[in-house]
Amino acid sequence: MLKIDEIHTYYGQSHILQGVSLEIAAGECVALLGRNGAGKTTTMRSIMGMTPPRRGRIALDGAEITGLSTHQIARAGIGYVPSGRRVFSELTVRQNLDLAAHDAKGTVGPWTVERVLEMFPKLVELSGRGAGFLSGGEQQMLKLGRALLRNPKLLLLDEPTEGLAPVVVKDLFRWIKRLMREDLSILLSEQNSSFALNISDRGYILEKGQIRFSAPSSELANSREIRTYLGIDSKTVAG
Repeated sequence: MLKIDEIHTYYGQSHILQGVSLEIAAGECVALLGRNGAGKTTTMRSIMGMTPPRRGRIALDGAEITGLSTHQIARAGIGYVPSGRRVFSELTVRQNLDLAAHDAKGTVGPWTVERVLEMFPKLVELSGRGAGFLSGGEQQMLKLGRALLRNPKLLLLDEPTEGLAPVVVKDLFRWIKRLMREDLSILLSEQNSSFALNISDRGYILEKGQIRFSAPSSELANSREIRTYLGIDSKTVAG
């Protein structure tokens, strides 16, 4: 599905990603973990062409996407759900979805506005509300819905639990599990390591722009060294 081979990404003269390599298979959920500043978001931005790597190669289904523009990468089949409150705040919920659906015309797949509203029925109640007035959890639903309307092969989720109440985090877990059952490939960048290890198949751990560990999520969760590094208690990880 996705293969990243030895990418090097910079912000100005700062060498952020220093030879990062990872792979995601079709239908797989992969966690990208690490402390603040490790390079998780930069990896996402590199994949999407928002901060293009200066060296290395990124391929989707065997076709190289390195150097393509962000909209070309999106059209190739990658959906991106960025961290933070990235919605069109002056538009209503329905207008946000309709705009995404219009932009995705020509894509082939099961996701329509109606199916997104079926998955997130709360958005039906909120359809006439300005997106800028939504709670963090409601905006997360809207961002997920907009990304799904492109019918992506691969979904990039950047810090999806950030700022969410525990009850909404449980909802997010359920939403991601449903997408996994539909064989959607997911790359999940998370500061909440216990959440990520509970839901993913495999994990990579970034440290100072380099991959330091990679293993099945159950192995990472059972490693005392990894739990200590990530700052998580073994009791919070189901394995």
